[in-house]
Amino acid sequence: MAHCPPRKSPGVGHLLAMLCLVIGGWLSSLSTNAADILLTGAEDSPGVQSFIQALRELRPGDQVRFQPLVDLPAPEKLDDDTRLILLDLPSLDWRLQDPEGPATLVMRISRLQARQHLGDSLPPYLSLLWSDPPLDRQLRLTRLLLPQVKRVGVLYDDHSEFLLKELRRAAYTLGLEVVTERWDNTHDSRPLQTLLNNSDVLLGLDDPDLFNQKTAKNLLLSSYSRQLALIGPNAGFVRAGSLASTYTDQGDWLVILDQLLDQPPATWPRTLYPLRFKVSSNPQVARSLGMEQINEASVATLLAERERRP
Repeated sequence: MAHCPPRKSPGVGHLLAMLCLVIGGWLSSLSTNAADILLTGAEDSPGVQSFIQALRELRPGDQVRFQPLVDLPAPEKLDDDTRLILLDLPSLDWRLQDPEGPATLVMRISRLQARQHLGDSLPPYLSLLWSDPPLDRQLRLTRLLLPQVKRVGVLYDDHSEFLLKELRRAAYTLGLEVVTERWDNTHDSRPLQTLLNNSDVLLGLDDPDLFNQKTAKNLLLSSYSRQLALIGPNAGFVRAGSLASTYTDQGDWLVILDQLLDQPPATWPRTLYPLRFKVSSNPQVARSLGMEQINEASVATLLAERERRP
């Protein structure tokens, strides 16, 4: 029988070469599959950088980068595979100048802002992520915290009037009546006083012409002199003295954005109210109204559970 020499084991150099080939192919595959996520806005800031860094940590396999708006070419010059995220209104105006270009997410834009910049039309390449709390959620919060109320008072002007039909429809399903007063001149308190006389609670629309630093004192002192609560319009106004509001913070937005970026842009929703949210309340105001301290986490959980019901 012929003698067969024993096989030689692969040398260390050969093994290292094979390992380099495997790792190189794996890295090349990762690079091919990585998404190019481009965020832009008119101004850079520590808050913007914090948000971008947090997104990078959520998506280590993607290229997440920020470029100031002034440094960007026309939208049509961007690669169609780019995931474009707009952080402010100037970047939205820049995007609207060109119907060509990649699908685009518009972060934290209010209903009023969208109407002012887009009118009644929504370009097919845009997906709007709303910043203002959904009206039905705010009404459910009102019903949960103040189950005895029936008439919900709402101030509006030309900018926010378009929200009233939706608000009334949502209130009807909850057994609530919406009482409204047009407030075109915030230096004239008569519409506010009339509304307070005919309401059980005030609900603030996210309309900065009506709810701002200049009007806050009059709104809050007038309502609480009647022992009427103000719900909303946002978490900032809760700190100023309204009773409570729902809101979505940066952590919630990052989770939502991470989920959207896992999906093909063709499946992105045209508009989206975030399903993740929290409740902010003002304990001092609650005490002044004779209410127990609000458990914000429990209230948010109850609201979320009710929204998930068919």
